Amino acid sequence: MRVDAFPEAGTKAQASDYVTTTGGQSGNAAVAIARLGAVVSYAGPLGSEQDDVATYVVNALKREGIDCTHVVRVPDGKSSVSLIMIDATGEKMIVTRRGKSLSGVAPRDAEAAVAAVDAVLLDNRYPDFALPIALAAQARGIPRVLDFDYGAPADDPLLLASTHVIASTEAVRQSSGAKDISAGLKTLAKHYKGFLAVTNGPEGVYWLEDGDVRHMDAFKVKAIDTLGAGDTFHGAFTFRLVETGDVVEAMRFAAAAAAIKCTRFGGLMGAATRKEVDAFLKERAA
Repeated sequence: MRVDAFPEAGTKAQASDYVTTTGGQSGNAAVAIARLGAVVSYAGPLGSEQDDVATYVVNALKREGIDCTHVVRVPDGKSSVSLIMIDATGEKMIVTRRGKSLSGVAPRDAEAAVAAVDAVLLDNRYPDFALPIALAAQARGIPRVLDFDYGAPADDPLLLASTHVIASTEAVRQSSGAKDISAGLKTLAKHYKGFLAVTNGPEGVYWLEDGDVRHMDAFKVKAIDTLGAGDTFHGAFTFRLVETGDVVEAMRFAAAAAAIKCTRFGGLMGAATRKEVDAFLKERAA
């Protein structure tokens, strides 16, 4: 729902617009990557065949051209669903009913899920599902990008199985015990030796390079809806990483895709195309 301002307790608010769409970290990123023109496969645990939310998600992903062969519909499972309000500044307020019976589910065939892909993008919401995928991708020697959004120990197996980790500020603080982003990155780097970065909304992205913390500003835009911007960043980063192998170029491309998304209402329904991202970068460079 799009509102001018969030309502106070016991009051009502008028919405100027609304949309029903898919969500979730990897689901959002899958849509973002597909819009950029890549061939995308989505794997994850969803609710049972009787769960209307899960059916809606699968059908919506398929409409984006995303292969859902490796989705696991969990008997007695229920997929997460959220109610979201977006105010006039683009800020969001979210209430979520978490999924049921989805934890502990493993992929049916992790090797088959990664057999024909150039990279995998993972999140750590359901690590029991994601880790076998990461290990199968590791065996193939392809990039494993982790959306590290939930705090975990520094020796977390999924973290260590990933080649590129892009964390949320909250996850870095939870995992490192450090409030300062730079200190948190350096603490995690004592255990994790791959590419390590953290996104911090409108403040941009920080990453480690030869032991030093680097920073890239976010593109300045008028934010309409920030929902899914971080997921777009992860998806676009993975897409461009496969194309170039250059992490700095991939982050710049991802920042552009995320900025465009923030200017459009409707969550990932506002994800940008490749043509739009290229045009945005060309304009900003000029």
